[in-house]
Amino acid sequence: MKYPRNVAVLGGNRIPFARAGKAYKNVSNQDMLTAALDGLVARFSLQGELLGDVAAGAVLKHAKDFNLTREAVLGSALDSRTPAIDIQRACATGLDGISLVANKIALGQIEVGVGGGVDSTSDAPIEVSNDLRALLHRLNTAKTTKDRLKVLKDIRPGHLKPSAPSAAEVRTGLNMGQHQALSTERWGITREEQDEIAYNSHKNLMEAYEKGFFDDLMTGYQGLDRDENLRVSTREKLASLKPVFGGSEGTMTAGNSTPLSDGASTVLIASEEWANEHGHQPLAYIRDIHTRSVDFVNGADLLSAPAYAAPEMLERHGLTLDDMDFVEIHEAFAATVAMILKAWEDEEFGKNELGLPGAFGTVDPAKLNVYGSSLAAGHPFAATGGRIVASTAKMLYEAGPGKLALISICAAGGQGTVALLESAR
Repeated sequence: MKYPRNVAVLGGNRIPFARAGKAYKNVSNQDMLTAALDGLVARFSLQGELLGDVAAGAVLKHAKDFNLTREAVLGSALDSRTPAIDIQRACATGLDGISLVANKIALGQIEVGVGGGVDSTSDAPIEVSNDLRALLHRLNTAKTTKDRLKVLKDIRPGHLKPSAPSAAEVRTGLNMGQHQALSTERWGITREEQDEIAYNSHKNLMEAYEKGFFDDLMTGYQGLDRDENLRVSTREKLASLKPVFGGSEGTMTAGNSTPLSDGASTVLIASEEWANEHGHQPLAYIRDIHTRSVDFVNGADLLSAPAYAAPEMLERHGLTLDDMDFVEIHEAFAATVAMILKAWEDEEFGKNELGLPGAFGTVDPAKLNVYGSSLAAGHPFAATGGRIVASTAKMLYEAGPGKLALISICAAGGQGTVALLESAR
């Protein structure tokens, strides 16, 4: 499978990611997405430009934000006639937004567009009870003051209890951490393995900041100029944390699990012709994007879909893990990364689940999440795809011609989206 024409990643822009309830507690999804978009506009001189499409979304958003991305475009410096669409595939939303725009460019439907995402856990919508919602609908349609007072008299204190946002899967009642804890035990993933992944995430992200890697990928916002969750961590400190998932004997802690976060990211994607006409050097080409699901309701590991999706995608290009120069696996939990790596190295998984003669392969640790990932940067759900694609494209360009990267993002509902990028240098 090959795109009909090259789809180039020209660059990206995001705002620093913040911890929930901290720096971005008083800003909305629309505020953050507009800020990330305007930073991209400024970096690529897109003021007044009419783009082919902007595809983004949020996992958590208020009902009034049904047209969130279009509203962000209208609030930006882009031509106000630029169309926009909201999409949502949980934590893969950003990568799927990029996929939507990339496919349109590949088919010649548009020449340039933006993909990305945003999420605020600080401003997550609060639901009311079903009973109160029914009463409010009656109140809204009441025609007289007497009718409205009658409805108000029916409201009881118990109706006012809000329903807090939850990351629980509807069909199992388990949240992400609880699901991953089951998988962590099933795959025999140790605390030490998880803490080492977390330690490396912070160390690598810190080194990336120190070398200025994010200088042309990020715009400061609300007083932040780097990711709020990033810290100088030590193995000893990580080892001292108590389990938060899996019970008292569990191995998943606040240190090796991603924190609730706020943030937004955007990626500029174009045809080679548009890039040349506007004087922009492509960083990387998108060679493929592929999504897979697993039947987690009947026993599959909830966050394991990328372990299937990546082999399927690479097989149709005649590639293996050994051909990859970079492997970016979203760190929903450190244990998720370890689980995917173990699955790919497992002979039985390769034979029984992937239909291969043996194991899919091994990822060289030196190629894995080389500039850190979600454990250190934070994970505003829909913004993670844009962060990873923009950073990976720049890494590929700096690495030189012919370099390849695999991107892997797990998502709620037993889904996973993966991407194959190639250096455009």
